[in-house]
Amino acid sequence: MNKLLESWQAQWPAAISAWSAFTKLSEPRWCLAKRDENREGLTGSFAMIRLNDHAVVISIKQIQELGLQNFGAEVLAHEIGHHVYAPGDLRDAGRLLARIRHGIPTRESMAPMVSNLYTDLLINDRLQRQSGLDIAGVYAQLNRKSPPSDSKLWAFYMRTYEILWSLECGSLANPKLIKDVQLEAELGARLVRVYAKDWMRGGGRFGSLVLRFLIEENPEVPGDWLDAMASGGGDYVPDGLADIEEDELDGAIHPAFDPELTGLEVNLDEVDRDSPGLGGRATTGGQKNNYRSPSEYVDLMKSLGVKVSEKELVTAYYRERASHHMIRFPTRVSPQSTEPHPEGLDVWDPGSPVSSIDWVESMIRSPIVIPGVTTYERLQGYGPGGEPEREPIDLYLGIDCSGSMGNPAHMLSYPVLAGAVMLLSALRAKARVMVCLSGEPGSFSETDGFIRDERELLTTLTSYLGTGYAFGIKRLEAQFIAKKTPERPCHALVISDSDMFMMMRGTANGQDIIEAIPQVCAAGATMVLQLRRAQHEDNIAGLEAAGWNVHTVTSMDEVLMFAAAFSRQTWEEP
Repeated sequence: MNKLLESWQAQWPAAISAWSAFTKLSEPRWCLAKRDENREGLTGSFAMIRLNDHAVVISIKQIQELGLQNFGAEVLAHEIGHHVYAPGDLRDAGRLLARIRHGIPTRESMAPMVSNLYTDLLINDRLQRQSGLDIAGVYAQLNRKSPPSDSKLWAFYMRTYEILWSLECGSLANPKLIKDVQLEAELGARLVRVYAKDWMRGGGRFGSLVLRFLIEENPEVPGDWLDAMASGGGDYVPDGLADIEEDELDGAIHPAFDPELTGLEVNLDEVDRDSPGLGGRATTGGQKNNYRSPSEYVDLMKSLGVKVSEKELVTAYYRERASHHMIRFPTRVSPQSTEPHPEGLDVWDPGSPVSSIDWVESMIRSPIVIPGVTTYERLQGYGPGGEPEREPIDLYLGIDCSGSMGNPAHMLSYPVLAGAVMLLSALRAKARVMVCLSGEPGSFSETDGFIRDERELLTTLTSYLGTGYAFGIKRLEAQFIAKKTPERPCHALVISDSDMFMMMRGTANGQDIIEAIPQVCAAGATMVLQLRRAQHEDNIAGLEAAGWNVHTVTSMDEVLMFAAAFSRQTWEEP
C-alpha cells in the first residue's frame, strides 16, 4: 500500500497540470486505514472534496480494493476539477443547489446527489476529451467490481457518457434500460456541451431532466463516485444565498423546451403548466419575490452540508438580509471633543511598544542607549478640543412577539428584519443595543441590558414567543423607571400594532409609564404601529403629547422602509 501511495503522490503534479500549471491546491489527505477515513469524514466513497477548507481526501485502501491503482491521474484530476471548475467554492455550490432544487419540486432532498452527478458530468467530459485521461476506464473498472445498477437514473447517467464519448452502446450503461433512458441521455449530453462554459445556468435544466427518474423510482446510485455530497460540511455559512438570483427560477425548465438546446423557439406560456411533459418544470414563473423565506434558506444550507443549528442559520439569514439596508447609525453632538497634549517624560519600559520611545529626548539625555534606563517616552494628557465630539446613541429595541406576529424562522418577519437593520447599524457606530421580545400577558425574552455582542443580540431578536397580544408596558418600566437613568444617551424604539393601546389601558399605571419614557430616554422615544391612523387619532395624539414619535404603517413590510428612512431623517448628518 505504501508503494501505491508513493505512485499516486507522484501523479499529483500531473493531475494539477490537467487544469492549469498555476493551480494552487494542497496535496490530498491520504487515508491508509479505516480510522483515517473516519478522521477525515470520508464515507460511502473512495474520494471526496471539502469546499470549506479546499481539501481533497483519497482512500488508498479503497483504491486498492476497487482495482483503481492505474487511474491515479484520472481520480486526482477529477477531484481537482471540483475545486477549480464546478462548483469551485462553497457559495457557487449553494447557488447551483438552489437552481437544482427548483428543477426537482417534491424531490428537493435529492438535490445534493443530482448536483454531484451534474458537476461530475461536466468535469469528466472535459478531462476525457481535452486532457486525454481515461475517465471511461474508471467507470468500466467500477462496473467490473459490481454489476450495473438497475436504477434508471444511473443508466441515464452512464448512457450520457457513452453518447458524449462515442462509446459502444451498453459498454457502461445497463443494456436492459437503455431504450427507456435514451431520450434523456441525448438531451443530457447536449446540455453538458452547450452549458460547459455556463454550467450554473444548466443546473436547473439538469434537475428538470432527471426529475422523472426521481419520481418513478427511489434511485439507488452507486456511492463510489459521489464525492461531493457533503462538500460544505462544517460550521462555515457562505454569504449571498438569501436572495434569489434573476435566472434561478427561469432556469428550471426541461431541456426539451430550451431553445439553446433544441434550436426551436418554444412559447413557455403555451405549455400545459400541470403537465411537465418529459419530466421537470416546463414553465417559468412562480415566486416573484427576490429572496428566499427563512425556511427555504435553512433547507438550502442543510442540503449544502452546513453543520450549524437552525437557530444560527436563521440568524445568518436575517444578518444577510439586513446587510442590504444597513445605514450609518445616528450620533449626537457633545459640547467639545478632547485632544491630546504632551505632559512631560517618563522612563520607557521594555514591555511597552518601541514606537512610544521619544528618541530625541532620549539621545539628548544620553548618547548611549540602554533600554529601560536611558530611553524615555512622552506622556500624553487630554484637554478640551475645538471640534464637537460625536457620541453614538444606544438603542432599546422592543419587538411585539405576540401570537399575531409570525415565527421569523418559518417566514420573513419584517419587524425582525427592520430590527436587524437598526441594531447592526448601531453596532457599526460603536453604540450599544438592548433587544426585548415581548408577547404579554405571557412571556418575554431580552438581552442582559445594553450590550455589543452581535451574536447574542441577533439570537434574541430572531427568537419567537407567540404568547399574549401585545408588547408589555412593564418591560419599559423595568428597564427605564425601576432602574437608574441611563448614563449614555438612549433611544427607545418599540414596534407593535393597535393592540398596544389595549395594553396601555389594561396595565396598572400604564399611561404614567408611557408618559415617563421619553423623559428618561435622553435621545427620544419612537413607537411604530401597524394600524389605520384615522381609527386611532385620539390614542396617537395622547402618545405624541407625551413626547413619543409615532409612525404608523398599514402593513409590516413597510417597517423595513421605515427602519432606513427614519434613521437617516432623524440622526444622520447632512
